[in-house]
Amino acid sequence: MCLAYLAIAAHPDWPLFIAANRDEFHDRPSAPAHPWLDFPDVIAGIDCKAQGTWLGVTRQGKFALLTNYRDPSSVVTDAPSRGDLVSRYLVGDELPRSYACHTHQKASAYNGFNLIVGDLSTYFYVGNRTGQDGPRQLTPGRYIISNHLLNTAWPKAERLRLALNQYPLELLEQSLNPVFALLKDNTRADDPALPQTGLTLERERLLSSPFIVSPDYGTRCSTIIAVHASGRAILSEISYDPCGSPKERHDWPFQIENAPVSCVSPR
Repeated sequence: MCLAYLAIAAHPDWPLFIAANRDEFHDRPSAPAHPWLDFPDVIAGIDCKAQGTWLGVTRQGKFALLTNYRDPSSVVTDAPSRGDLVSRYLVGDELPRSYACHTHQKASAYNGFNLIVGDLSTYFYVGNRTGQDGPRQLTPGRYIISNHLLNTAWPKAERLRLALNQYPLELLEQSLNPVFALLKDNTRADDPALPQTGLTLERERLLSSPFIVSPDYGTRCSTIIAVHASGRAILSEISYDPCGSPKERHDWPFQIENAPVSCVSPR
């Protein structure tokens, strides 16, 4: 995953809102978001190559998301899969603080990553690059993360942050389609604003839009997780082909366990 926006306790009716794009090579096999056969409380996609995932939620309200830290000069070819960091949290019973601390202790074994884990009461961010001396507890607020540190003002991150900061979360009750439309912004940044991460200028240009379209690499899916104060929740995902056209959509409404029941789910 390469771009994610989080609103944590930023709205009285919507304590958790996540809108994210996953960018990946089109020939890397993956399965769309669905309840896992062996762990039916987990709703997430699967990277069929490494058997991990990049974003998911459980029916108990746990969630985790991961982005890669772009650092082509220090890639380790035999490093363990970063997607395993998300899947192990979702299927386990460890609390966010403990899991983040344990992840930090072994973080150097992985290629660059950013990981956010939470359970609707506490939220932690951990990674393994400069500026991250240990797990950071996230306070209520709005966050953006791409392929650098949390809240780094890359152009693509700032475009999505500004758009979703202005979006009234109460409209989630009516439809998720406007959020998907905001995630599909393919506006590229001007050259002077591009980050310098060691890639070619042409590649930096390609990767500078919130939604990426190219024959070999691009936005594979957009995902929304929204949890209402009543406990009503949904994970909704649209998958895209190499041309940026939608292939399929999956909506998984559910009720957070032990939360009051409501008959209406956002669609």
